[in-house]
Amino acid sequence: MYYYVYILFSLKDNFFYTGYTSNLKNRIKEHEAGKVFSTKNRLPVALIYFEGCLTQQDATRREKYLKSGNGKIFLKNRLKEYFKNNPTG
Repeated sequence: MYYYVYILFSLKDNFFYTGYTSNLKNRIKEHEAGKVFSTKNRLPVALIYFEGCLTQQDATRREKYLKSGNGKIFLKNRLKEYFKNNPTG
């Protein structure tokens, strides 16, 4: 089983949401349907990044890192083309 760390971008207010799940497709559908408290008032959202991990512990550790200052710097560099082509992002 894989665990996925993912980043959503709110097209409504330019908010980033970082989470992890073992079923990425289902979790994204839940976000898009407004079933997730943290993002239901920020719809629509777009999946802009994800990565897979072999264990839940690795996924939660990675999620925590991506939410940190250094993690945000990593994402800004990793998603440089996305940000260049989407100035609001």
